[in-house]
Amino acid sequence: MENETIIQKLNRIERFIFGLKEILNVEELSDYTGFTKSYIYKLVHTSQIPSSKPGGKVLFFERKKIDLWLLQNSSKSNSEITEEASLYVRSKK
Repeated sequence: MENETIIQKLNRIERFIFGLKEILNVEELSDYTGFTKSYIYKLVHTSQIPSSKPGGKVLFFERKKIDLWLLQNSSKSNSEITEEASLYVRSKK
């Protein structure tokens, strides 16, 4: 059982290293985001995720675009909202 744990950890390290690549395929994107491959294909099919398909065969993803896509629609923290409100009130005086 301990060997399995070590192998799983090594696999996670290997996937992390793949996550440092600039261009990812579907399997690498799955490892990078934690999304299942079928969910990634669904996102591509519905044009919800930035992707490239040169030659019409294999899907590729630019990691920088994926990072931006993952961080869209973020929520502001209470402290950020309070700071914005304070700046707004100060600017109206």
